Formats: sequence, C-alpha cells, structure tokens
Amino acid sequence: MDETSNLKQMSAIPSGRGDKRRKRILQALHDCIIEKGYVKTTLADVARAAGMYPSHLLYYFNGKEAILEYYFQTVAERIINRIIGFRNETPIRQIDLLADLFFAGKGMTKSEIGFMLECFGVAVNDRVLQRAKTEIDKQCKEYLTGLFENIPSGGFKANPKDAAEIAYAMLIGLRTAVYFDDNLTLPEALRLFRTTMLNLSGYTPSD
Repeated sequence: MDETSNLKQMSAIPSGRGDKRRKRILQALHDCIIEKGYVKTTLADVARAAGMYPSHLLYYFNGKEAILEYYFQTVAERIINRIIGFRNETPIRQIDLLADLFFAGKGMTKSEIGFMLECFGVAVNDRVLQRAKTEIDKQCKEYLTGLFENIPSGGFKANPKDAAEIAYAMLIGLRTAVYFDDNLTLPEALRLFRTTMLNLSGYTPSD
C-alpha cells in the first residue's frame, strides 16, 4: 500500500458522503505531516489540502488533534487486525508475514514510518493517542507471546513473554532506525528482523 492510497483499506469508515469527506481530511493531514511534520502543520494547511475551508473541516473534526487521534486509532486497528489474521499460519510463515508487513516497503514505507513516529511523539501529551498506542503495544505483545508459545522447541520456549518483549523492542527499534539511519535500508531491516526472530524461535535462517 503506497502513501497516496493508504486510506483505501480503512474499512471501519463508512462510505457515505460525509465519510468520504472525512477520508479526504485524513489523507490531507497525512500528506501535510509527511511534508512538514505535525507541529508545523496547521488546521488551515489540512483544510487547503482537503479542498475545503477550515470552518467546514471543523464540522467533521474538532481540531487538528482530533483528526490525528481518529487517524491513528484507525491505522492501529487495521494493523492489529492484520496481525491477528496471521495466527492460523505456521510459526515460520507468521515470522515471514510480520517481516513483510513492517519491512517490505508495502504496508509500511519509510515515510509511513516517519508518520507513525510523529504520532508517537504527539502521544506523549495526548491521552487519546496514549491509550491507542498502549493498546497496539499490548495487542502486538500478546500476539508475539502466542507465537512463541506455539514454537515446537528451542529458543525462548521456556519464557515466551521474554521473547515477545525482545521481538517487539527489535521491531520498533528497527523501524525507527530505518527512518533515521540512511545506511539501514528496509530490505536490510527485514533480513535482521527475520533472522533474529528465527533465532529467538530456535529455528535457523535456512528453515
């Protein structure tokens, strides 16, 4: 999913006329943040990118913060639903699907990583975003714990929660590093993530 079509799969948003305008507003905020960052983005910038007046935009969202909160919650729910959908696969297949989701440059491009980092920064002082961030962290760790619990043998089998904490920290760390370190590409991050996940699971990279 590329940057210009990242809202197409937000199935939680109905398809009425007003909701189509909300999608335009969400896409406008996304584009503005990618271009200049959240702090420098004004409500007028978002309205202009959405093709409407600020007063019209306020009919749909009560300010810039409300737009970001709605956007982040929707994206977080979509990511969680994707991950939950992996559970019926074999452990190795799940590892491959996770690596592709976060590092294949499709569901999470470098600029999308930057956008999510902006959200995390705002979450420090925004209770709605804090709750959404806490929930996605919880759901991801629970999923990873279940993944390691189902590993036949080896690795962190004796303590799946420890393995899940390490795996999630690695996931977030690599995603952040890809954005700030020009020497670390998404394919290299994917390789590092997959290899380490296999090692944590007791498999070998050749499995």
